[in-house]
Amino acid sequence: MVDERRLRRWLREVQAGRLAPGALLRELKRLPFENLGFARLDTHRRLRRGLPEIIFGHGKSPQQLIAIVRRLTHARELVLLTRLEPPAFEAIQEALPRLGLRYDPLARLAYHPPRSRRSLRGCVLIVTGGTSDLPIAQEAAVTLELLGSRAARLYDVGVAGLHRLLAQWPLLRRARVIVVIAGMEGALASVVAGLVGCPVIAVPTSVGYGAHFQGIAPLLTMLNSCAPGIGVVNIDNGFGAGYLAHLINQRGATE
Repeated sequence: MVDERRLRRWLREVQAGRLAPGALLRELKRLPFENLGFARLDTHRRLRRGLPEIIFGHGKSPQQLIAIVRRLTHARELVLLTRLEPPAFEAIQEALPRLGLRYDPLARLAYHPPRSRRSLRGCVLIVTGGTSDLPIAQEAAVTLELLGSRAARLYDVGVAGLHRLLAQWPLLRRARVIVVIAGMEGALASVVAGLVGCPVIAVPTSVGYGAHFQGIAPLLTMLNSCAPGIGVVNIDNGFGAGYLAHLINQRGATE
């Protein structure tokens, strides 16, 4: 793992004569990317953005995923695989049993658990309209916690019963960022954004009946919200919402 702090330490060691320039050069040569033939791992991303490359698991063969995980582990990087089906995870576990990877079947995420939860910062609230939205909510929540943000959960508080949402007013006010996940008509994001002063990230889900068009209906509702302060990610994109919420939350934690 090469982040800014490690790079600065290396430069100090070269300056002090404790590290040979050639050794530093060998480390820096692999920074732009690592070519695996079928993939080019962006080993420079943490240095540029503060966060490493996350791997989208769908469509990749087990052999490709095993090679990617092996190289990420060798580089001491975070391992997070999204949209991973159980058979692919089982193949990775069989090939790399000592890594201790965990699998969340609800979120379809494979990851290496963090050493401690004590370092989690801030508060990002995950809100869902219904129980059917939980897979996307779990994807967002696990992503947040792996990246270093504290995630609070408020589930099944959709617009069909707003008293359920309003009963959690202290929690709504405490959040630095709120991720609102809803299918059907997707009106929950507008309701939440009209109540709070923090940024709201809306996630439309493919949960609904025929006229819902697999998430197009709530996507359009969220994009056309009259409540300001809402950013909208793609349908079922819990990972993208969690990643964006983490960036906002961490920026607030350092100010």
